[in-house]
Amino acid sequence: MIRKIFIAFVASFSFSVAQAQTTQEQPGADLIVINAKIFTGSRAQPEASALAVKNGRIYSVGSDADILGLKNSSTEIIDARSRTLIPGIIDAHIHVLNDLAYNYNVRWDGVPTLRRALTMLSEQAARTPKGQWVKVIGGWSPYQFEENRFPTLDELRSAVPDRPLIVQYAYNQAFLNKQAMEALGVGTDRFPKVPDTEFERDSRGNPTGVIHGYTWLFLALESMVPQPTFDEQVSSMVYSIHGLNRFGVTSIIDNGGRWPYPEAQARVDVLARDNRLNVRMPFVDLQLGDGGPVNMVDLEIEAITKTAPIGAGQNLHPTLAHGHEYRGSGEVLSGEVHDHENFDRPAVIIEPEKMRRFVEQDVMKLVQRRIPFRMHVSYNENISPFLDALEKVNETISLDGLKWSLEHAETISPENIARVKKLGGGIALDAKMALHGDGFIRTYGRQKALETPRLRMLVDSGIPLAMTTDAFRAATFNPWVAVSWMVSGKAVSGSEILAENNRLSRTEALKLFTSGAAWFMNAEAELGIIAPGNLADFAVLDRDYFAVPEDQISSISSVLTIMDGKVVFGAQDYSALSPKLPDILPAWSPVKYFGSYHGEK
Repeated sequence: MIRKIFIAFVASFSFSVAQAQTTQEQPGADLIVINAKIFTGSRAQPEASALAVKNGRIYSVGSDADILGLKNSSTEIIDARSRTLIPGIIDAHIHVLNDLAYNYNVRWDGVPTLRRALTMLSEQAARTPKGQWVKVIGGWSPYQFEENRFPTLDELRSAVPDRPLIVQYAYNQAFLNKQAMEALGVGTDRFPKVPDTEFERDSRGNPTGVIHGYTWLFLALESMVPQPTFDEQVSSMVYSIHGLNRFGVTSIIDNGGRWPYPEAQARVDVLARDNRLNVRMPFVDLQLGDGGPVNMVDLEIEAITKTAPIGAGQNLHPTLAHGHEYRGSGEVLSGEVHDHENFDRPAVIIEPEKMRRFVEQDVMKLVQRRIPFRMHVSYNENISPFLDALEKVNETISLDGLKWSLEHAETISPENIARVKKLGGGIALDAKMALHGDGFIRTYGRQKALETPRLRMLVDSGIPLAMTTDAFRAATFNPWVAVSWMVSGKAVSGSEILAENNRLSRTEALKLFTSGAAWFMNAEAELGIIAPGNLADFAVLDRDYFAVPEDQISSISSVLTIMDGKVVFGAQDYSALSPKLPDILPAWSPVKYFGSYHGEK
């Protein structure tokens, strides 16, 4: 009897094992890409023609024949048709969560003529409902236009005669029509009293509608115009990320803005819970408060320890690696020592003792709590006292192992590059010189521009280094504009803006948006290169980046963008693979009719 029970048990167990084995996933790849010119970014295997993906990671890299040997009956195979394949682009400094009204804006990014830009305004004015504004908020430069100038107020008024209009150029100036001036209360007590605001005036002393200022002015103005609903904010995020995917961007670091933690995260949660967040999106947090002087560091500590406790590196996305993880505080840590980056005006120099006091009193709190931080500082005159004080902090509490960085650092000196490296920090540059370098030349001179920033020296120093866009307001979100400038030395105007000995090779420039940028995500071991075991983020380009003439680099885009082993964008031969976007909100959105970048529609 016992023997029969034992035999029955063994038979039952064997059947269960066999059944379990049949339900296990098949060996082999989920996705294979063949016939590609793969730039791996890896010195161990610099080139290949094929790769395989399994469970969101790169499974193998090699020849077509070797990789095709890894297919099974369900493997998806994509033929790259001899196109260039690169690691997914990482934009280590951008502001998606600051632009949750993205769908409200006419995007002039990449528009080649002022004539076309004005026509876009006219067309949008005809469809914008009463009570809403026609808006162009950053991402463009007058130097990109064939006409090489700003629009005139008469041109803007003619284009938009019966709706409030604001056209904002970076964080430098804004153009308002009569309806917008009335709505904002220009010339009355309703208009925000922000320091360093300047109004252009006519011969009678009346404001013309052209306003010059700094960051705080334009953030205040944005809060006074019609605001998107929650659903429109989510839709704006979907379409801004889609615009990034179009250029091969698969990871970003959101660098804070109007919407602080944890408020902003409710919008991201909507996409994360449905697995629709098509970009890895770590974030640093900026706490502006409710107006008036505040201690931003204290507010940050309050938010992450009491309001909604979270630790550095904690991922709020339920399934996506580096999906939405907290990467610390920044980029603005104090309004009082913020030096802006308006190249049309002289540098904002912070009183050195004020900078030192801020570091010793407030940055010290972040170091004590091991909270990573990123510090916006553009000018070397402000970098020096910041580092003076940070070195003093380091003598008391070691920075060793704590990720921190300077953001922008356009005019950093050789001495300060060495100091940042010694303290274990990184530098996240940006490409504003590509768009606004002609203005920089008028303010500081051509010789200064040619060495701003010190690209060659920074790369050679071996310091953790990334190039970023700082989009969507200060500059365009198209990373290829930045790459073109680094390689050719030319701004969007065609002006020489970088000295020949201060330019980078195509490989060096691309690495600042891939392996170099991965350091800032704390993901250098699994992002930034095409290698087995790394996360499966890559892009197939519409032209060969390494072979096209320099003047075509800025026009490069992706025809196939893969993030986490899944297609997030497809064009041309791969359009059918592209995920279907939900209907845009609002229905009158300029993005619906013009796209997010010139040539998209």
